[in-house]
Amino acid sequence: MISRFFKFKERNTDIKTEIIAGITTFITMAYIIFVQPAILSQGGMDFGAVMVATCLSSAIATLIMGLYANYPIALAPGMGENFYFVFTVILGMGIVWPKVLGAVFISGVLFIILSVWRVREKLVENVPSSLQCGIAGGIGLFISLIGLVQSGIVQKGGVVVTIGNIYQKEVVLSIIGLIIIGTLMAWKIKGNILIGMIITAMIGVGMGIIKYEGIIGKIPSISPTFLKLDILGALKSGIFTVIFVFLFMDLFDTVGTAIGVGEAGGFIKNGKFPKVERVLLSDAIGTVVGAVLGTSTVTSYIESAAGISVGGRTGFASVITAILFLLSLFFYPFVRMIGTGISTTSGITLYPVTAPTLIIVGSLIIPTIKKIKWDDPTEAIPAFLSFVGIPFTYNIGEGIAFGFVSYFFLKLFSGRYKDLNPVVVIVAIAFILRFLLLKS
Repeated sequence: MISRFFKFKERNTDIKTEIIAGITTFITMAYIIFVQPAILSQGGMDFGAVMVATCLSSAIATLIMGLYANYPIALAPGMGENFYFVFTVILGMGIVWPKVLGAVFISGVLFIILSVWRVREKLVENVPSSLQCGIAGGIGLFISLIGLVQSGIVQKGGVVVTIGNIYQKEVVLSIIGLIIIGTLMAWKIKGNILIGMIITAMIGVGMGIIKYEGIIGKIPSISPTFLKLDILGALKSGIFTVIFVFLFMDLFDTVGTAIGVGEAGGFIKNGKFPKVERVLLSDAIGTVVGAVLGTSTVTSYIESAAGISVGGRTGFASVITAILFLLSLFFYPFVRMIGTGISTTSGITLYPVTAPTLIIVGSLIIPTIKKIKWDDPTEAIPAFLSFVGIPFTYNIGEGIAFGFVSYFFLKLFSGRYKDLNPVVVIVAIAFILRFLLLKS
């Protein structure tokens, strides 16, 4: 029955291969279970509730992907979206997290509408590829910058960033973790980030930095975040730019992952991805579910390619991954031990186990800038402004605005206005009006 439902024969696979693929994908992306609560708790959210929301939303969204779309694509809260959620919107703009969850929910509903109308892919196609790459690279740089700060390797010194106290034991542990994960990646070990975090945590226990709290324990309550989203508050606050950025980021994450995974698995034939609308709709539903449970934007993970590389070809691999996310709920003591920040004598909270992961994840995103058309100033300058604007302003939204606005003016004044399309023009004008209104 399982074989017939998931079409094992048509896709030249079997149940054993799919199980291995599902496990492989989970191992490569399980770091989000540790990282997500560590990040969102810095915005005032309950660590345990966020961990439960992360596991549940990942399991539900991945299960929908497996059963409805029948593809080996796993989903979880996205890296980049979670940073925008906390460091830009909550800490930077001062908006309380229930309203931000409301903004995520609204963006999720918009995802669903765009997916049902099948215009989501067309929107992505209308955003210049150089701009897409510049924004993606900027997000990667931003993630790495925060990882460097939270590791203590660098520290904020007034208006600049300086070298941290590299002799401090927490910083030493961060450096050790960075080297371990990097070495595992060089050896192409599956699940290198997760394995590296576990080894780093064990070393931290030995150094007396991390307190051992056990492995398995009681599942924490989700009540501190469940249904705490404030949709009306988000609308009344007028944070439409925030909603747009959430929408924008998930659009490109999902479509980019779908293309990457589709190519790796041989699903795309003659330029067509069968039932891709189901992939996009599953992703959109995941975001809505995540907001209701209490976590940032849920999106498709490129780490799914790891499962595909060992033979995963159907949604049954996603079902296995979803089950493992549910089982992870019982490992709360271990997750808390790794993800909780450590208060130092200098009064700074450091994250020596999760911070190296952020640095590594950022480095994995940066290579997208290679695709920028650097020999064309009207393409390169806007991409570059987004690339540096995101980390320099500590704001993903501002970096995106720099890119769109500069692209609009450079194309217009260089006489290449035919390169502009309605999507770019509308978004650029919206950002220009926003800047003018903020100035006033």
